[in-house]
Amino acid sequence: MNYCSHCGAAVTQKVPSGDNRPRFVCTECDTVHYQNPRIIAGCIAEHDNKILLCKRAIEPRYGLWTLPAGFMENQETTVEAAARESYEEAHARISDMQLYCTYSIPHISQVYMMYRGTLVDGFSQAGEESLQTDLFDEADIPWAELAFPVISESLKLYFADRKAGSFPVRNGEIYRDESQKIVIVNY
Repeated sequence: MNYCSHCGAAVTQKVPSGDNRPRFVCTECDTVHYQNPRIIAGCIAEHDNKILLCKRAIEPRYGLWTLPAGFMENQETTVEAAARESYEEAHARISDMQLYCTYSIPHISQVYMMYRGTLVDGFSQAGEESLQTDLFDEADIPWAELAFPVISESLKLYFADRKAGSFPVRNGEIYRDESQKIVIVNY
């Protein structure tokens, strides 16, 4: 950030009085510009024991498979965001949506909130951000072609919980260790 969105003056990074971490602060009007994590909401949509996946038509990870998910918008709930993203990416309508897992990903300042639900009528088709959509049995999930670690982990937990016949709400963290290797911790 270079300029204040309130008055247009230059900003500097410093720890404001009463705070404990560096923030962008306007050099003229003293407005503190907070930057907070972004929330991503999505859904594991099931139909006839198959899971809906979308092949990405955008970067990052163009051409790889993902669950329908995306950035939450202002003035919407997380469940509304998950439903909207499912429709935007796959023209999919989801019923019976329930919170399934949350992941904090501090190294990229994101929080994922994944729901699970039923794909209405088993219908999907590619939206603007997808090259294609398809329903996959567990055995046919293209594990090596999944776009993000959070998607792989959510699906692994989902299939294990489906076998167990119980879907507790899952919580976890995904971070990079000192060697930049992805580490996943589930609680």
